[in-house]
Amino acid sequence: MTGPQEGLDVTSTTRPDGAAPSGASPSPGEVAPSGMPEPGEAAAASPARPARPGEGPLLVALDIDGTILSHDDVLSDGVVEAVAAVRAAGHHVMLSSGRSLIAVLPIAERLGLAEGYMVCSNGAVTARFDDASPTGYVVDEMITFNPENALRLLRDQLPDALFAVEDVGVGFRMNDLFPHGELDGVHDVVDFEELWSGDVTRVVVRSPGSTSEAFSELARSLGLSDVTYAVGWTAWMDIAPLGVTKASALERVRGLLGVAPGATVAVGDGSNDIDMLRWAGRGVAMGHAEPEVKQAADEVTGSIDEAGAVAVLRSLV
Repeated sequence: MTGPQEGLDVTSTTRPDGAAPSGASPSPGEVAPSGMPEPGEAAAASPARPARPGEGPLLVALDIDGTILSHDDVLSDGVVEAVAAVRAAGHHVMLSSGRSLIAVLPIAERLGLAEGYMVCSNGAVTARFDDASPTGYVVDEMITFNPENALRLLRDQLPDALFAVEDVGVGFRMNDLFPHGELDGVHDVVDFEELWSGDVTRVVVRSPGSTSEAFSELARSLGLSDVTYAVGWTAWMDIAPLGVTKASALERVRGLLGVAPGATVAVGDGSNDIDMLRWAGRGVAMGHAEPEVKQAADEVTGSIDEAGAVAVLRSLV
């Protein structure tokens, strides 16, 4: 691994309406890599009145994998019933995931969600349910960037890694097939140079022979300050436009729904949830989350095996 690199020119584009991405930094280098707090960094201060019942309509944002969906891909009846109860109480429940849009939709259907918003691709894509659309949804916001320099830089250090870019609503273009079941949709294997044939919402880097710790160190050493990145449980990295996180997308949705800043709840378990947990009036980390995720939260619930998310949802009705 080398020291910090110069020339990583990754540009975050604006939304179709011309506005800058919500939560984007005013200049490169000011956004800390998602999920990578400095040693000893404390969680962001919570509002004086964290979101709980009786505060009016709440915005409740739920991570999927490891939060409401088990590691065996099981969505329990308890989760489905708790989500229905929170919605029946008049609150907004939405999914906020690193998954692509086409991978979020089946979970939304299983939960009975058919109105409101979904945050996908770690905040780069926000979709809204729409009965008038043939697909049942419309893409409300899509923030893209040019991935060429990031891809070139990472391939220099990880020549055997798997790289993919997301084609929203379709699937992924990739330099080789990923392990079965890791990515949804159509998988189109292309030459490496074709991965930057156009701007994209997300880059996925997978190195099955490496570890999450090695990936984290590589990301730091490369000086990836012009993108937002998150490292998963395995040697997996998601790269998004600068300043784009689940939190930035949720803040925009909060404004659209007219929900008060303190009337927000978020539940998550991964490093890509850290910004979301800090953003929420009541940020809740799952019991199995890593220490830095718990540090970012206001409270910690039970693990996925203990139905921790169900306990949080039940506390809202």
